[in-house]
Amino acid sequence: MAAPPRPAAAAPAPPLPPTAREAPGPPAGKSETACEDRSHAESLDRLLPAVGAGRSPRRRTTSQCKSEPPLLRTSKRTIYTAGRPPWYNEHGTQSKEAFAIGLGGGSASGKTTVARMIIEALDVPWVVLLSMDSFYKVLTQQQQEQAAHNNFDFDHPDAFDFDLIVSTLKKLKQGKSVKVPIYDFTTHSRKKDWKTLYGANVIIFEGIMAFADKTLLELLDMKIFVDTDSDIRLVRRLRRDIGERGRDIEGVIKQYNKFVKPAFDQYIQPTMRLADIVVPRGSGNAVAIDLIVQHVHSQLEERKLRWDMAALASAHQCHPLPRTLSVLKSTPQVRGMHTIIRDKETSRDEFIFYSKRLMRLLIEHALSFLPFQDCVVQTPQGQDYAGKCYAGKQITGVSILRAGETMEPALRAVCKDVRIGTILIQTNQLTGEPELHYLRLPKDISDDHVILMDCTVSTGAAAMMAVRVLLDHDVPEDKIFLLSLLMAEMGVHSVAYAFPRVKIITTAVDKRVNDLFRIIPGIGNFGDRYFGTDAVPDGSDEEEVAPTS
Repeated sequence: MAAPPRPAAAAPAPPLPPTAREAPGPPAGKSETACEDRSHAESLDRLLPAVGAGRSPRRRTTSQCKSEPPLLRTSKRTIYTAGRPPWYNEHGTQSKEAFAIGLGGGSASGKTTVARMIIEALDVPWVVLLSMDSFYKVLTQQQQEQAAHNNFDFDHPDAFDFDLIVSTLKKLKQGKSVKVPIYDFTTHSRKKDWKTLYGANVIIFEGIMAFADKTLLELLDMKIFVDTDSDIRLVRRLRRDIGERGRDIEGVIKQYNKFVKPAFDQYIQPTMRLADIVVPRGSGNAVAIDLIVQHVHSQLEERKLRWDMAALASAHQCHPLPRTLSVLKSTPQVRGMHTIIRDKETSRDEFIFYSKRLMRLLIEHALSFLPFQDCVVQTPQGQDYAGKCYAGKQITGVSILRAGETMEPALRAVCKDVRIGTILIQTNQLTGEPELHYLRLPKDISDDHVILMDCTVSTGAAAMMAVRVLLDHDVPEDKIFLLSLLMAEMGVHSVAYAFPRVKIITTAVDKRVNDLFRIIPGIGNFGDRYFGTDAVPDGSDEEEVAPTS
């Protein structure tokens, strides 16, 4: 086959992918707080040592490895370098729910501090800290005015949206993505933007009314009550509300005597009997926290999934290829391009050029499976033309980093204004399991047709994890299209078995996978050949890259 002109330059290696999550920070206090209030706050600081004094400062609310932090940081965001192992079985369904811990106790008892100490001591990634403070109900105009004069009871059970709390916690336990309101304590209102939480192995839910609802109690696997002396709680509340929320000392004391203390006596303290563990002195009780951590570790070990890649490889041998698979017609042109990119002697420039040509053909082929409906337009000659138009809402592309990222330009070339998301998955070299390290998906993806892109699929493990992530974000299974330049039969069967309504589209299917789970005859390590990086000896054909610290 005659080779078209070679490209002027090879594609450069991509930068490190965008980072995973916003690193949490403390709420900002009002800059215009009166000098008198600042002096009160300073005097309180002298009366009560800062929370966590004597320990190294905490920088986040997710777990941190003692020897080597499982995070990469930029100025604004964070990437997990300790990945999340599979939370689903070979059927693609979640077999164990996330472990949910409830932390109750009075206002300013140290619940959040205890939660962070538990997270740090657990030393596991993908822990979600959910605060009840995010779920205050939206106030009416009259209630807003009462709140402005410290006359609204925020410590009554009716102040919280328990229906939203329960539905949010249920979805998190099921491995789903959730949206959580952001509450502004200075204006006593919810902010316009909500934050997204996803990927919990452990959920820690903390709040003064954590044990006040029967349905909520049933969702908690472990209940902890933080018991702190009332005088210490008052001093902490004064310092917090004056220093962080812009309140004056008279208003804080008025609210405490009128609402906070009576609510503790009537609603909060009685729930102590519902707790599995009571932690006296809060964050100062290291023995209690160690016992809690030991129990959670044992529960996580019981829930741990162990993948047998060899069993997965042999499960579908000799089965016919699934009907959900579509292979691009092997014309002489397509086979000629495969010959070039499979040839180990092909230069990087030519490998990139012909890979891009195949990607474009693959994308065009995949678009023919989208839903279309009849429509009529008028031509410049004033005549009607009976044609077709896309019947969906929107098309979104999601690339599995790093090789899947090379398919994005082809998608953008044929889909105007397409949105792009990314998922970072890599294989754990010790366990052989895929691990989720990072994801960034467009908002409101659940109504879109999603084109999931990875250049090669051998075992299907990374593709299965990526599909599971999309399902957890409420993308319907039949709206997911998995695209790959080259797949092994094993990977096709694995994905089709777990997700029988996902459309699988490729330019070629090879029959075998070797002991290192490389496709045979295969194409080599696509990412290394495309980006010009050194090959990893024991890597697989599923293109994955791990951030390094």
